[in-house]
Amino acid sequence: QGQLVESGGGLVQAGGSLRLTCAGSGPDFRNYIMGWFRQGPGKEREFMAAHIWGLGTTYYSDPVKGRFAISRDDAKSTVYLQMNSLKPEDTAVYYCAADYRYGISYWRGEGRNLGLWGQGTQVTVSS
Repeated sequence: QGQLVESGGGLVQAGGSLRLTCAGSGPDFRNYIMGWFRQGPGKEREFMAAHIWGLGTTYYSDPVKGRFAISRDDAKSTVYLQMNSLKPEDTAVYYCAADYRYGISYWRGEGRNLGLWGQGTQVTVSS
């Protein structure tokens, strides 16, 4: 079993920036895809970004492409989400996830059964 713990959420004005951190413990995350989802008020959980170990390949959803950047430090089993040019519609609970079984298509499609999830961190963007 492993654990993911997010931090870095908070309240920010539109146009501002935040950096989320997800610290993993337990398994060797170097074999995992690690990424971020979010769930806004009254909305389904949606895929935001993912980072594939080894290749260093990153994927983003269209709403955040060009504004958010995912990175990871495998030595620390940590993944980051730098969020810039934040908008009120980015307000959500942001969740970190990690899994070694599914490809990126699953992450972008459904993602419900990914192996590890963090507890979530609230991001609120005021207008």
